[in-house]
Amino acid sequence: MLPDLPGPTATPYITSIHLGRFSWTTALARDYCQAYEKLGAFYAGAPAAPASWQEALARRAASTDVSAVGDIVMTQLRARDAPSDAQAAAAKLAVAGTVAIVTGQQAGLFGGPLFTLFKALTAIALARRMEADYGVRAVPVFWVDAEDHDVDEVRSCGVLDANLEPRQIALDLPTAGRPVSAVRLPDAIALALEALRETLPPTEFTDPLLDTLSSAYTAGAGMVDAFARWLDATLGGHGLVVFDASDRAAKPLVRSVFDLELRSRGETVRLATAAGEQLVARGYHAQVSPTDDSVALFELDGTRRAIRRRDGDFAVGDTVIEYDELLGRVRDQPEAFSPSVLLRPIVQDTLFPTVAYVTGPNELAYLGQLRKAYERFGVPMPILYPRLTATLLDRASTKFLARHGLDVAALQAQDDGVLNRLGSAQLPPELEAAVDAAERQVAETLTVVADTVPTVDPTLAGAARTTRERMERDLKTLRSKIVQAAKRRDDALRRQFGRARAQAFPGGNPQERAVGFVYFLNRYGPALVDRLLEDLPLDVGQHWVVTV
Repeated sequence: MLPDLPGPTATPYITSIHLGRFSWTTALARDYCQAYEKLGAFYAGAPAAPASWQEALARRAASTDVSAVGDIVMTQLRARDAPSDAQAAAAKLAVAGTVAIVTGQQAGLFGGPLFTLFKALTAIALARRMEADYGVRAVPVFWVDAEDHDVDEVRSCGVLDANLEPRQIALDLPTAGRPVSAVRLPDAIALALEALRETLPPTEFTDPLLDTLSSAYTAGAGMVDAFARWLDATLGGHGLVVFDASDRAAKPLVRSVFDLELRSRGETVRLATAAGEQLVARGYHAQVSPTDDSVALFELDGTRRAIRRRDGDFAVGDTVIEYDELLGRVRDQPEAFSPSVLLRPIVQDTLFPTVAYVTGPNELAYLGQLRKAYERFGVPMPILYPRLTATLLDRASTKFLARHGLDVAALQAQDDGVLNRLGSAQLPPELEAAVDAAERQVAETLTVVADTVPTVDPTLAGAARTTRERMERDLKTLRSKIVQAAKRRDDALRRQFGRARAQAFPGGNPQERAVGFVYFLNRYGPALVDRLLEDLPLDVGQHWVVTV
């Protein structure tokens, strides 16, 4: 049974922080993890409740034959020469009764941000837990959102240089509405790889890492294919099945979804809009707010053109097309169409026997607008499982935080408030007051001595003055040494604080969003994946801090 999660668990080098401590989390994401009853009407089941998993499995028990998509997936993996573990996992999809734990992301350069890795690891770990707890065949699937046309979001990869300064390695790619699946890597990919090599701090892992990347990211290769090959190399050995969602062979399997979307004339959009309004009325937010005339479908013709309702017919881009003509195109050429963000989950879960989808916080929000749409298409809505969220810090930084009683959340503010409070504690006020008092007392006492000594022996007057001057000088020297020591401690404090913050919030952004996972594989090697997969807990509602 998937257990209830009463509280966080961790290994000695993994600690947790409640998600609510971070300014970038939303009320919806927090309540979904900690107060699901407030949001239950919008989703298919609480991620931490065993009963929800039993119900999700029951919904999928009578799922349709999945051999067709299994064959398509296997063809993709063989074409990429994916690891045998990935192919063995894909073979399960051709067996009735298999369930899928799906996650996905756009095809970011060199694998994209660290959270992409966390999504995949969550899916792998969750599939393993499903198999252990329920005895079902569970396959982790990574859905590459290959037909997204926001190329700007995938053309760069953030890394940290040797000084922990954030750097962007970027490609100049066409951005005029073309889906990422149509983008080929330019000759400049070689320069981007070299820039990555020059930027990453050299380690024993750098050469093999860059060799593997270079074999995937070659001039003329598809952006999506390169991304899939890199994920294969990184996670295929753990049984992750990477699926290119732009595969034309898969489109006939979802022809009925496209057909119903057109025939319903925007019903998906209306249902999602109504759910978004209900979320807003409850104090949350609507992630997607489409226009009233939208249809959750695009036509592909080299670009990705939106379809809108127009006086009983449709407009594709600026061209008006009669209803019957466009419906005929969908039925005859489904490969020429692409789902929008609202229809993509329906398509995904029509193709795969999805029992759970590993989601990021933004996806969690818009998927909450789709429960009625799932019902309309007759597709079981999966459990939405929030992905792992974590910060990776080196030992020096975690020791620094522990020594000063801080946690990672204290580093997110991009001002010196926390640092100034730490600095003020470096020179105890009582020490400075004691030195001041000593200087006053020496001055007062030895002045009296110097004035009185001549009455005893006039020849000692010079010795008394010299003694007073020497003691005053020694106290000034002591004060100077104390000040210098405090400055050294303050400089060290600033360096250590800056180092910890540069790792956790590079450029003021959460590490998992700002830094590509390629940076961490370069620094810690492929064993990092094994360690995270083995030790990171699946508890929801927690942000994990991992010492590496």
